[in-house]
Parts: sequence; C-alpha cells; structure tokens
Amino acid sequence: MNVINDLGLLAIATRLQRLAEQMRKDGLLIYKAHGIDFEPKWFPVMYTLHVKHVLSIVELSAEIGYSHPSTISLLKELEKQKLVKSKKDKADERKRLIQLTEKGQELINQMKPVWQIMITATAQLTETKNNLMKALEEVEQQMELQSFYQRAKVIMAANRTNDKI
Repeated sequence: MNVINDLGLLAIATRLQRLAEQMRKDGLLIYKAHGIDFEPKWFPVMYTLHVKHVLSIVELSAEIGYSHPSTISLLKELEKQKLVKSKKDKADERKRLIQLTEKGQELINQMKPVWQIMITATAQLTETKNNLMKALEEVEQQMELQSFYQRAKVIMAANRTNDKI
C-alpha cells in the first residue's frame, strides 16, 4: 500500500486518474503493437465523429463531456494530424462543423478490430465481484442527481448549524 491508497475516499479522484493514465499508457502500447499511430486521448473525439459524422464544437464538447477549451485543444491536434477537418456552418457562419477526414475514417477502420481486443481485455479487468463499470454508472447517476460539490455544501451547512447548537 502507499499513502494515496491508504487515504481511501479522500483520494478517489487521484486513484481514478491513476487508473485512467495506466489504461491510456497500455492503450497506446496496444495501438503501437498493431502498427497504429494513435493517441488514446483522441479516442472520444474520433469515436464520436465516427458515430455522429458532423458536429459543431459545442455539440462535440457536450457529447464527450469535455470543456470547450479541452475539446478545441484536441481538435487542433487532430487537425494537425489531418484526422479531422472543419468547415463553416452555412446556416450560422459563426459555427464551425467538425468531421472526420478520409484519413480519419481509414484510421477508424484500422482500429475497429483492435477495439474488440481492448473490450475483451477491459472486461477481464472490470468484471470483478464489485463490477467497476456498474459502480461507475451508479456514481455518475448519483452525481447527476447532486454533484460532489453540492453534497459537500449541504454537509458544510449542516456542520455550521450543529456548531451553533
């Protein structure tokens, strides 16, 4: 064990981030083993554009659950790699529409068999007694009802009330 693991709930975000980083590193190794030059951080944008075809930056940000600046940063990297392209929306000149390039679509087709391998390997990791995927879904649903911050505010208010008694 280490200090972070010993902290329990106080370090949950750190442990989730650590797990995500390890999975991204291993994902990169899996792509490389299949001769695919792909950064796992690009996955949410690439996959979403594969499914939705054309989206504005705002729509794409909402779909992947990233901030607008984070989405733009990823799009700049993907444009530099010539995997996505943008065009102005004819209905609203201020809006940029994003879609995969032909190179991006070819890359998706290369990755599809690799994703099946990744799904199988991830299932082996997560299908534990407590099933991580089910637990994540439950926590996400709880956060939609009331965020971590909102819950902390209620607790802080209750503590202030108890201090006055």
